[in-house]
Amino acid sequence: MNRELLLPDFIFESSWEVCNKVGGIYTVLSTRAKTLQDAMPDHVVFIGPDFWIDKENPLFVEDKKLWADWRRASAKETLHLRVGRWQIPGRPIVVLVDFKPFFAQKNDIYGRLWTEYQVDSLHAYGDYDEASMFSYAAGRVVESFYHRFLSDSKRVVYQAHEWMTGLGALYITIHVPAIATIFTTHATTIGRSIAGNGKPLYDYLFAYNGNQMADELNVQSKHSIERQTAHYVDCFTTVSDVTARECFELLDKQPDVVLPNGFEMDFVPKGVTFVNRRRKARQRILDVANALMGSSLGDDTLIISTSGRYEWKNKGIDVYLEALVRTLHDDRLQRPVLALVEVPAWQAGPREDLKDRLGQKNDSPLPNPFITHNLHQPGSDMVTQMLLRCGITNRESNRLKIMFVPCYLDGADGIFNMHYYDLLLGLDLTVYPSYYEPWGYTPLESVAFKVPCITTSLAGFGLWALDVKNTAGKSATRHAKPAALKPCYLDKDGVEVIQRSDYNFDEVADRIRDEIIGFSMLDDMEVDTARKAAAKLAEKAQWKYFISYYYKAYDIALRRAEQRVASL
Repeated sequence: MNRELLLPDFIFESSWEVCNKVGGIYTVLSTRAKTLQDAMPDHVVFIGPDFWIDKENPLFVEDKKLWADWRRASAKETLHLRVGRWQIPGRPIVVLVDFKPFFAQKNDIYGRLWTEYQVDSLHAYGDYDEASMFSYAAGRVVESFYHRFLSDSKRVVYQAHEWMTGLGALYITIHVPAIATIFTTHATTIGRSIAGNGKPLYDYLFAYNGNQMADELNVQSKHSIERQTAHYVDCFTTVSDVTARECFELLDKQPDVVLPNGFEMDFVPKGVTFVNRRRKARQRILDVANALMGSSLGDDTLIISTSGRYEWKNKGIDVYLEALVRTLHDDRLQRPVLALVEVPAWQAGPREDLKDRLGQKNDSPLPNPFITHNLHQPGSDMVTQMLLRCGITNRESNRLKIMFVPCYLDGADGIFNMHYYDLLLGLDLTVYPSYYEPWGYTPLESVAFKVPCITTSLAGFGLWALDVKNTAGKSATRHAKPAALKPCYLDKDGVEVIQRSDYNFDEVADRIRDEIIGFSMLDDMEVDTARKAAAKLAEKAQWKYFISYYYKAYDIALRRAEQRVASL
């Protein structure tokens, strides 16, 4: 018998990435906010760290009249707050908190955390202290707000994202037991560390002990807060079945609910606007490439890309570049290809020689004609060194050329001066061959913008796409099929999911090569079919569909909180 779901009257969400655009969680929160705002206007409050006290934050507009009395009273409790609106669709309420005053209480806070929850903070280093003091401050914010504005008759949920906010969730469980707590891990500390250190993760996952690996990889404190939060909150969640298995093995806790990451289609332009912006993006990409390489790439060029955080193995940058080198030397490639690597590195500003050339016609390449910005330490940059090692010179005779864009595409990089989403419109194909990818927003964003993509079965999005398209059986047949004249299936699906494991690097590189070559052979009608298929898949990943998983998590958390209060 189906029971009616318990839904909250008020939701607090805490994350290091609220009004702080540093990673994928920002995309999760900022695209989902409008869906929650539409359902619960101004009863959803996001809490983030205030790094912008003395300077303007373009993502935040302060409203000094909103809850002014509470804000002034909170200052007497060492809670220094700014309240306003997040400048994203839905414009939700945000509380930014200055967490620095709590560093003076750090040892006492950690001591209570050990006593109450056995969280080991002795091995803390780096960003652990900063994140923990923010998390503690966020818990105090919710406690103060609850006692001033809410009551025991209100159903209230506090959702904490990643280990950085675990301390606050544990604080609330003790100090405001009526509030239901949800903890969402988007990637486990141990899983990411194992993969990032070159150890095989998936074939041996069942044999790893999380606590032992935390000692070996020197991430004891982060693992400890993550593990204990997962065990003590009312509802533990993660973002994909891939990470759910990881949580079970490494945190000794099966997630209560999987919360897949959705997208808000309002970010995608429509109609004539889409066509015009796509044309503008393609022209800008080709202009930069031709100025850099002294080439004459035209609109018939197949523009492909990978992007995301600069994680050499985890994001599959290594296998992507290997596939490009193999494609370059493959005689089947008939169409010119421009392959981008859009991953922010330690760059030292735009190349002045490239800036001077933009808008002019040149038939000679610049030195190092594969990189758009200067690097502080090019000798230790992995992309640069692989391109040099493989002899990538981007000669005019090469059918495939590679361009490394080592900067954030924020509209003011000095070369493209366009935002990431605007340039995404100009692509024909994207490749995200991740080894470690709990979800994978970049492939979802790609298909949402009608750009077919290649991803892997080790990405949460990849598994979801396989499930939606019901291609698991068909994929097995594909892998057995030899590379043919047109080895491409993207014209049917819009997304190709390559099976990836700990040990099939060469097979993955060959599959990517064959898909690129096959896609370059598609005619205009087949490309249009692929683009429509990509957009159709993205439609199924909208927040209006995925929000139901959150409602399930709210129900679980609220019922357990009711049981806790009843037992007090």
